[in-house]
Amino acid sequence: MLCLGIESSCDETALAVVRDGVLLDAVLASQADIHALFGGVVPELASREHYRYLGTLFDQLMQRLDLRPSDLDVVAVSRGPGLLGSLLVGVAFAKALALGCGARFLGVNHLHAHLLAARLENELRFPALGLLVSGGHTHIYRMESPSRCIVLGKTLDDAAGEAFDKVGKILGLAYPGGKLMDALARQGRADARLFPRPYLDNDNLDFSFSGIKTGVLNYMNSERQAGREPNPADVAASFQAAVLDVIVAKTVGAAVDMNKDKIVLAGGVASNSRLREMLQTECKKHGIALYYPDPILCTDNAAMIGCAAYYKYKAGGISDLDLDAVPDLPL
Repeated sequence: MLCLGIESSCDETALAVVRDGVLLDAVLASQADIHALFGGVVPELASREHYRYLGTLFDQLMQRLDLRPSDLDVVAVSRGPGLLGSLLVGVAFAKALALGCGARFLGVNHLHAHLLAARLENELRFPALGLLVSGGHTHIYRMESPSRCIVLGKTLDDAAGEAFDKVGKILGLAYPGGKLMDALARQGRADARLFPRPYLDNDNLDFSFSGIKTGVLNYMNSERQAGREPNPADVAASFQAAVLDVIVAKTVGAAVDMNKDKIVLAGGVASNSRLREMLQTECKKHGIALYYPDPILCTDNAAMIGCAAYYKYKAGGISDLDLDAVPDLPL
């Protein structure tokens, strides 16, 4: 099955061709430089950029693979969750392309695709525990099969990636701040006393990170009022430690409690070097196998859309051309 995956849920315009679950090639246009001018994603600008890029990227990809549109069996697209305008541009393009070249059309859940991204590079058997950590989500799932995931816990306010970006802004870092925060924290020393570990002792798998973000802002203000200038690297390291301590403890604890011997790490924050190190250490202690994709497959990409579409199509999934984009689509 030759599948074209299309991703336009936020500010990355991406297309990829996947054959039977194996990535052949991919193209991507990032809008990071545009939105950095405003300190965050501007939805109207994002949708316009998707409209501008999609046709050109599609032509590039077909030429690189020496394919014709009629060679495609399935055209798959992220239908949500995400920014409504951005999703609509991708869904409309996918529908028109599928209709024009005679391919099947398939809408894919963006979160589901993130969780399956590790299968592009690893032999992964189910069931497993899935940890999705991104700018919009911090969720723990029970992955029963490639097509069935059950949410066990989620963030009640800010997602981890959103908190990283906001604290990065407090520390004067450019947008997006997640990758810069990772590098800055590497240069600092974490102080476990500075910021709380919210929801760590609760008997559920939910998360809450807005309090830590507020704690950073209050700490910076109080230090400056006292005439002291905090070391940004130490603050970044302390904040990161507080967030990751909670994520790792809850995830590995859930795997142990449910006798799961596999954890799948996914989402943009899955590329955080310290998170990977901490999970590897804790998983090794409990004999748990840890799977995660290459960093380029952690962020929003079309390869994961094509991969998820392959397994969904194998399970009998297909979409009608009246399918809608859903900005708050649940998994």
